[in-house]
Amino acid sequence: MQVLYTAEATAVGDGRDGEVRSSDGVLDEQLVTPVELGGAGGDRTNPEQLFAAGYAACFHSALGVAARRSKVPLSGTEVTARVGLGRDGDGGFQLAVDLRAHLPGLGQPEADDLVAQAHRICPYSNATRGNIEVALTATV
Repeated sequence: MQVLYTAEATAVGDGRDGEVRSSDGVLDEQLVTPVELGGAGGDRTNPEQLFAAGYAACFHSALGVAARRSKVPLSGTEVTARVGLGRDGDGGFQLAVDLRAHLPGLGQPEADDLVAQAHRICPYSNATRGNIEVALTATV
């Protein structure tokens, strides 16, 4: 693979209750463990939210690529990613993703096809394929 771009971030402090920073300083976030995982919760982010934001943005871009390739005009689209964290059968943890793409103005079959195409294009989808459960939903 020819690398086109490399993002770099560093975590410091106490893991889920620490801080993450990108090498360019644009991202600098305090983290907190959610209440559901035994943490304090509050007005800070967590790794699952960061992953959900990245996946939603990336999938949304892939949806645009799929639409351009199919010559389908899109307007007012949005992608929501829900990232769940749970225990696996071996005492570790596993992620699951629920991706919901809203494509107003299209017919359901066309929306379903574009979401399937985007799932083949998106680097997050390609990285997670076969590793975690990813559910796809298209609404019009």
